[in-house]
Amino acid sequence: MKFFSFLGKLKFYKHLGIAIVVSVILYVCIFVFLNIFTRHAKIIIVPDFYGSSLSDIKNENLLNEFEFIITDSVYDISKEKGSIIQQNPLPYSKVKKHRKIYLTVVAGMTEKIFMPNLVDLSLRQALATIEISGLQLGYLDYIQHFAENAVLEQVFRGEIINPDTLIEKRSKIDLVLGTGNSGRKTVVPLLIAKKQKNAIKLINQASFNIGKEYYLDGNDTTNARIYKQEPAWDSDSMLNHGDFVNVWYRSDLDFDFDELLESMKPDTLNSDTLIIDEEDFEDIDFDIE
Repeated sequence: MKFFSFLGKLKFYKHLGIAIVVSVILYVCIFVFLNIFTRHAKIIIVPDFYGSSLSDIKNENLLNEFEFIITDSVYDISKEKGSIIQQNPLPYSKVKKHRKIYLTVVAGMTEKIFMPNLVDLSLRQALATIEISGLQLGYLDYIQHFAENAVLEQVFRGEIINPDTLIEKRSKIDLVLGTGNSGRKTVVPLLIAKKQKNAIKLINQASFNIGKEYYLDGNDTTNARIYKQEPAWDSDSMLNHGDFVNVWYRSDLDFDFDELLESMKPDTLNSDTLIIDEEDFEDIDFDIE
């Protein structure tokens, strides 16, 4: 009984009350601190930064909302230097204020590569090497020479460029090639329903240059396919090496290319005007870029 005798003393209850008050105050302080530290219930929606620059972010005072960290930079000639192409967290994610946003931007300096040696290669070999190296074909210039479609010179911005010269990636390289002694002309390839990249590749492989390009449904290269070509695709369309082929584009969202190709099948044309057989139409893949 003596053990519980302190329960009847006022001093015990006084100390107990002080302990309870201190505990409540401590709990409230900890709760408030954690609420401030974790920014409880203060959610921010992450904007879509794709295509923006760090200057745009600064101008919109977003530095007060987020912390931006550039984790990587890539070379992309089709996009503006310094523009954002990837972000983490993704757009429209819900985050707390001052969340770190990790960005990938387009490099300000263009990547450099060593110029390959294309001299003495065939046209097809040179085109493949240019593509693999990350360069682009500019212009095919043919001169009188016995070696037909052999590369005689490689030219950059009007000057001969030597192999192993540092050059910006995606630069356009002109080729000087031989016409051969036969003087024969070449058949124009079928370009109808082809996308731009594939069509230009076919034109170049046939020893021609891409001429004028017309977009009948706006400059949308994503869905544009060749609707018309000049010279037209038939047995009379024979050109010299280096000649130009003009093309007209239409959007495959607004035009039925299946119907157009169907109208060009052998049963609707004189067979002596065709340069490919009907099976070639069946092999056309409308999803090839």
